[in-house]
Amino acid sequence: MIETTAGREFPLREAHSLVRDLMTPNPWIYWADFLFHISLGWAAFLAVLSMPLFSAWQLPLFIIATLAFYRAAIFIHELAHLKTGTFGLFRLVWNVTCGIPLLIPSFTYDGVHNDHHKRDVYGTAKDGEYVPFATLRPVIMVGYVLLSFILPLFFIIRFLVLTPLSYFIPPLRKLVWERASSLTIDMNYKREENAIRSDKHWKLQEFAAFVFITAVVACIALGVLTYHFLVFWYVIAMFIFFINSLRTLSAHAYRNPGDQPMEFHEQYLDSINVPGNLFITALWAPVGLRYHATHHLFMSLPYHNLGEAQRRLVNGLSDNTLYLKTVRTSMWDALRRIWGEASANAQGRQADVANSDTAFEDSVRRQRNA
Repeated sequence: MIETTAGREFPLREAHSLVRDLMTPNPWIYWADFLFHISLGWAAFLAVLSMPLFSAWQLPLFIIATLAFYRAAIFIHELAHLKTGTFGLFRLVWNVTCGIPLLIPSFTYDGVHNDHHKRDVYGTAKDGEYVPFATLRPVIMVGYVLLSFILPLFFIIRFLVLTPLSYFIPPLRKLVWERASSLTIDMNYKREENAIRSDKHWKLQEFAAFVFITAVVACIALGVLTYHFLVFWYVIAMFIFFINSLRTLSAHAYRNPGDQPMEFHEQYLDSINVPGNLFITALWAPVGLRYHATHHLFMSLPYHNLGEAQRRLVNGLSDNTLYLKTVRTSMWDALRRIWGEASANAQGRQADVANSDTAFEDSVRRQRNA
């Protein structure tokens, strides 16, 4: 069931006045944050490769590499929101050092994510980043999380095999664009032909990803690299998708059945904030994503100002009751709630079916007795 404001007006104008001065991104913060974590990720990854298998330092360095690469990768979300024509060099460096080596070039999110924020798209069947999990059987969420373990293989096939084949087979080219070129959670999502916002040269990104994974496979075949390179790459990518799948399930209430658009305040109330703390929550919801509901309220807010915006809105709104409805204490709290709603809805449907069957049997019994 979609949560509503129950007659209370959401204080949007007042909220906007409190954060109006926080809308400008600081390039120094973007560069320092990203370059530190992508450098840390590659350094830890190379250290893991250089060590004997299962040595004492390999596991902690593997964890460091995974979390560092994860934070660096999540900057793809910022790239999707930055004003078109800005941060061009940052976009290039992100793709070369992170997006292409992880086989998630920025075009896979560009345009697609912006649709997720549109009033007439969010929460509907056209929204590739929304599945009404709270209205479905809980096992659907389990399946979504388990999908993380094969997603890296999907991206390898997409760029190593399907990309070159699609150059010579036009129908396959169209299919790859529509069904295999978007970072979404809805497997039924079909990407529109013009679903590009800033990455006008997306074909170069695609070709670069093909060259990268081809070079890795060729170097392994020639003995230049050991197979451990690809194995560790795969496991790190797998855990990045795994953590992000849990974060994604914690980002929204997912109550809209998809057959109707949601008003702006309904979209906010269907989103989740998990402020938590900087040292734990920011590991699984990095680059401002622990303030996901606030981000949906003001999608142009740069990630480094979301914490300040949260503090201002909590303390500065004349009535923060509706604003605080989106807050969860932890990932576990968010997951527990959505799992509980999905379970309750599934049991309700089973009860309806049972009641319907009983009513049908009673009707048949009465007809026989008559």
